[in-house]
Amino acid sequence: MSEKHITDFEKSLALRLKALRNENGLTLDELAKKSGVSKATLHRIEKCDVSPTTSVLGKLCASYNLPLSFLMMQAEKKVRPLISREEQSVWVDPSTGYKRTSVSPPSEYLGCEVVECELPAHTFMSSEKAPVLNLEHHVYLLNGELEITIGSDVYQLSEGDCLRYKLSGSHAFKVLSAYPAIFIMVIL
Repeated sequence: MSEKHITDFEKSLALRLKALRNENGLTLDELAKKSGVSKATLHRIEKCDVSPTTSVLGKLCASYNLPLSFLMMQAEKKVRPLISREEQSVWVDPSTGYKRTSVSPPSEYLGCEVVECELPAHTFMSSEKAPVLNLEHHVYLLNGELEITIGSDVYQLSEGDCLRYKLSGSHAFKVLSAYPAIFIMVIL
C-alpha cells in the first residue's frame, strides 16, 4: 500500500473523533456497537490511517446526536469572520469522490453553515437516518441533474432549482447527469 498524503484537516478530524469518543466515555467496542462501524475501522480513522467516508461520518454523528457541520467546525481550528477560498476546509469521501467544501462553517455565534458540494457523475449516496433531527436544509443546484429522496418523497432538481426541507429520517442523493452535480447546501 502506498503512503497517502494526510492533510492537516484530516489529522484534526481524526483527533476530534477520538476526543468525542473519550468525552462520551466510550470504548472502541462500545462505539462500534452504537454506531454500526467496525472497531477496526474506528481505530484506523482515529489513527488517521484512513479518511472516513460520508456514510461512516453520518453514523458517528448520529451516535453523538451531532450535525456533520458541527463536527467539521470542531475539527476546524480557526473561526473568523472572513474565510478566504484557500482557508476553506475541503474533505473528499474516499469511497464516492463526494467533495465537501465548508464555505462558511458554523461557529459559536453563527448557527448557519454554507457548504459547496460536488458529487461525481452517476454517484449515489444515502443514509437511513438524520444525524440530528429536523435541521433545516436548502439545496441550490448550480450544475448537473440531481435526484434527492427525503423519506419517501423524491425530487428531481435541474440547474437553478432549490429544494428546502427539514431532515428527520432517511435521505439519498443521486446524480442523474453524465457530469458532476455541484450544489450549495445551507444548513440551519
